[in-house]
Amino acid sequence: MIKILAIESSCDETAAAVVSGEGQVLSNIIASQIPVHRIYGGVVPEIASRHHLEAIAPVVAQALAEADCSFAALDAVAVANGPGLVGSLLVGVSYAKALAMALGLPLIAVHHWQGHLAAVKIEHRIAPPYLALVVSGSHSGLLSVGAEQSRMLGMSHDDAAGEAFDKLARALGLPYPGGPEISRAAARGNRNAYDFPRAWLPGTDDFSFSGLKSAVLNQLNRRRMTGGPLSEQEVADLAASAQEAICDVLSAKAVAAAKREGLPLIALVGGVAANRRLRELLAERAAVAGIRVCWPSPVYCTDNAAMIGIAALPKFAAGEFAALDLNAEPRLPL
Repeated sequence: MIKILAIESSCDETAAAVVSGEGQVLSNIIASQIPVHRIYGGVVPEIASRHHLEAIAPVVAQALAEADCSFAALDAVAVANGPGLVGSLLVGVSYAKALAMALGLPLIAVHHWQGHLAAVKIEHRIAPPYLALVVSGSHSGLLSVGAEQSRMLGMSHDDAAGEAFDKLARALGLPYPGGPEISRAAARGNRNAYDFPRAWLPGTDDFSFSGLKSAVLNQLNRRRMTGGPLSEQEVADLAASAQEAICDVLSAKAVAAAKREGLPLIALVGGVAANRRLRELLAERAAVAGIRVCWPSPVYCTDNAAMIGIAALPKFAAGEFAALDLNAEPRLPL
């Protein structure tokens, strides 16, 4: 049985997984740095890379042990080489290259987006054509996935959805990571309490959330000028209203693009794919349009190595291997 060791270290998760040639996830280990970065309100790149250095070897060892697999039983090593934080990427890429060279194994380079796109295939049997709505901390975009090639339909002009959630959470005094905290606060709030703007960008499939971020910050500044801290309910209402604006745009534009392109399925992937309200709105609107939707379990929404391994399988079958001079590419184009 073919076995691929996959490594992911693009941001603040050190992850390793072993996947089989049949697409089975034999292990999926994630060492999160959330407690480390929470005191700073966001990821500190230098600190992240240092923690990757400490975690990479133990995480790989645990992934192999859980998969009951030895180094000698591996057939290839896959690694996410971009985009992401350059220091973090370098740890994973350097380790993967050294391991591939030492074991005489082929090295497979995987784009981080390719990993997120592959994540949905771990639990769902889907085939092109379909629309992928990719939403994470640093990416927001719509991709038409075809059997032969894929086509980018739209991208973020400024803040990605996950980045907007993180910045809004920080402004509201909520801890890092912002996405889950906004979602938790929003569950207690009124999503119609504030009428925050939506940047529809007519005629495009692009996204923009900087105007929403500014509107929320302006509302906060006006409120704080009256004196006194925000109540828990005010925070909940602001979180719910901001979340609604983001999810409204993401879901509406995704369904509109799928209808226009004649695509029968929308795959929601990336860290923000775990957002409950986004899933609800997307499912509701897609059902009205007669379009199916699917998304990964939360563990496969966040950065993980299983998705990198699944994305590496067709590259392995095609003999699409990377040279040992592979480098980390923080702005790697799709």
